[in-house]
Amino acid sequence: MSPSKKQALFISSLVILWYSSNIGVLLLNKFLLSNYGFGFPIFLTMCHMSACAVLSYISIVFLKVVPFQKIKSRSQFLRIATLSIVFCGSVVGGNISLRYLPVSFNQAVGATTPFFTAVFAYLMTLKREAWVTYAALLPVVTGVVIASGGEPSFHLFGFIMCISATAARAFKSVLQGILLSSEGEKLNSMNLLLYMSPIAVLVLLPAVFFMEPNVLNVTVTLAMNHRFMWLLLLVNSAMAYSANLSNFLVTKHTSALTLQVLGNAKGAVAVVISILLFRNPVTFVGIAGYSMTVMGVVAYGEAKRRFK
Repeated sequence: MSPSKKQALFISSLVILWYSSNIGVLLLNKFLLSNYGFGFPIFLTMCHMSACAVLSYISIVFLKVVPFQKIKSRSQFLRIATLSIVFCGSVVGGNISLRYLPVSFNQAVGATTPFFTAVFAYLMTLKREAWVTYAALLPVVTGVVIASGGEPSFHLFGFIMCISATAARAFKSVLQGILLSSEGEKLNSMNLLLYMSPIAVLVLLPAVFFMEPNVLNVTVTLAMNHRFMWLLLLVNSAMAYSANLSNFLVTKHTSALTLQVLGNAKGAVAVVISILLFRNPVTFVGIAGYSMTVMGVVAYGEAKRRFK
C-alpha cells in the first residue's frame, strides 16, 4: 500500500473514531439520563471527568501520545482552574438538558456556538469580524428560533440549560485564548484536559453530595436490576475521553476547513441517528429551523475564512 493510501486510511479511521465517540457518548448520555432512570447529570459528568483524568495520564505519561507539558507557575494553574470550572458548567448544563430535550433539538441549539463565540470575542477582546461574517450569524440564530417553535418536545428549563451550556462552551474557548495566550503558557488540548479533569472532579464532588445525595443508592439499585449498568457507565465515560482524544487527532491531521465540514456533518448524523433510535417526534418546521442553523454555521465559517 502506498504512503498516500495509508495516510488516507489513517485519517478515515480517525474520523470514524471521532464520529462514533462523539455521537456514541451523546446518545448514551440521553439513554442513561432519560430512558434508563439514571437521572443524575452531575454524577455522570463526574464519571466522565474521572475517566478523562485517568486516561489522559496514561496516554500522555505512559503511551506518549503527546509530549507532557508541565505547569510553569501558580498563575498558570489558577487560569487552568478557571477554565476547568467553566468547562464543568458547560458539560453539566449539556447533560441536564438531555434529561428534558431530544438529542435532535439539543444539537440544533448546540450549533449556535459560533454565534456565542463571536459575541464573547467582541465583548472580551474587542475583536471585530467583517460585517459579512456577522451577517452569516443571523440564520444561525433565526434557525434555532424557528426550530424551538416547531419542537413538539420543547421544555423551557431544558432549553435554558442547553443555551447556557452552549454559551459556556463558547465562553471557555474565548477565555482559553486570553488566559493561555503567551507562548510559554500555551498547552495543547490533551495536556489541558489532563489538568482540567481532576480539578473538575474536585468541583463536582461536593455538588453531587449536595444536589444528588441519593445517587449511590439509586445507582446500586439500578445495577442490581440491570446487570449492564456498570458497563454502560464505564463505556460512556471511556467514550467521553475518546471523543476528546479523537477530536485532537483529527484537528492535528486535517485542515481547519476539513474539520469545519466534518463537524457540521457530525451534528446532522447525530440528529438522524437519534431520531431513528429514540423515535422522538419531529416536524417540518423543526427540521427547516435546524437546516437553516447548519447552513448559517457553514456560511459563517466560509465568511470567516475569506475575510480574515
